[in-house]
Amino acid sequence: MSSTPTYLGESLSLLVAIIWAFSVILFKKSGEKVDPIGLNLFKNSLAFVLFIPTIWLFDETLFRPAPASDYLLLLASGALGIGLADTFFFKSLNILGAGLYAIVDCLYSPFIIGLSILWLGETLTYWQIVGVMMIISAVLAVTGEKKHNHADKRTILIGIGWGVLAVAAMAVGIVMIKPLLDRSPLLWATEIRLAGGILFLLVVLWFHPSRRAIIQSVRSTHRWVYTLSGSFLGAYISMALWLGGMKYTQASTSAALNQTSNIFIFILAAIFLRERITVIRAFGITMGVAGALLVTFG
Repeated sequence: MSSTPTYLGESLSLLVAIIWAFSVILFKKSGEKVDPIGLNLFKNSLAFVLFIPTIWLFDETLFRPAPASDYLLLLASGALGIGLADTFFFKSLNILGAGLYAIVDCLYSPFIIGLSILWLGETLTYWQIVGVMMIISAVLAVTGEKKHNHADKRTILIGIGWGVLAVAAMAVGIVMIKPLLDRSPLLWATEIRLAGGILFLLVVLWFHPSRRAIIQSVRSTHRWVYTLSGSFLGAYISMALWLGGMKYTQASTSAALNQTSNIFIFILAAIFLRERITVIRAFGITMGVAGALLVTFG
């Protein structure tokens, strides 16, 4: 009888953080030419197709006997947390760059905790409050960086705004289905959420006045390598490894290791995208990640 290798879950969770960080760099390169709506639609469609054989491999089914309300809730969660949120994420990433977005992304944990308090009746501890304040301080510090001129600050504020909307939509999309996730297979729930995101984006694309330009941007060969590799790593491999990490270690441990992705993004952005590292930005990512860990474990 085979046993689970020691620290398998922890290793998978840390690997998720590293692979996601690389995928964000690839998304940033792809976003220089590919429209956020088109990139998001391609990413989700690729993941949806790849998860079909994955579900079969794990002897699960796409159409399980669940109430229609479960399907509708997951579809709505996908429309909001994947279709809308990831489009905002790509818009913010294009404006801020990977390094700055990594700091804004630390707001995810406070949003999750805040919504859980409002909707699920959870409580906030003293250390979680401290963590939230640290994250907000990190974002404000980057926003007020002295080296920005007036035009830069306005652009950065817009980018942060898109980032905050992205994180908020992601958090709402998860918290609204948290009770459902506790009693549902994660692969099935992931696939239905992806379907919701795809359907939402198809509707948006159909009514978008620039839909031809959006489609053409995805078909452009100039960024095809970045688009394909980023989508494969970010939407499929990362999700598959995340599920493994959640299965083979405690959820809190997996969440903490996943949170280190922001550190990897910050470092990789400097190496591969030549984004500058300043004292303020280094302070911001340190405070942001530390605050996120406090929110998670406080």
